[in-house]
Amino acid sequence: MMPGVASYVAWGDTAKGPFGGFTRFRPGFDAGMHTHTADVLLVVLRGAYLYRDDAGAKRVGPGDFMRIPGGHKHWSGGDPKEGALFYQETFGKFDLIPVK
Repeated sequence: MMPGVASYVAWGDTAKGPFGGFTRFRPGFDAGMHTHTADVLLVVLRGAYLYRDDAGAKRVGPGDFMRIPGGHKHWSGGDPKEGALFYQETFGKFDLIPVK
């Protein structure tokens, strides 16, 4: 995917359509501000997925679920000490569209 990210696709195809898989963010990973074309659903397994949008910041920890609507501008990253391991699914292809 990109430096600081490792992923394993369990089903589907990230480039062509719906998929589900596991993603790991290294500690301190910073994805920058971006959007996705399709909704992204995720459940954190270990560490913490850090999320920020115009409404504020969230720390999504183990067992927590989050839905990020397609087209929604947000920032995401991994906990500075633990990083993040999470399962994610989309209903369409997966993409990361940088936003300034």
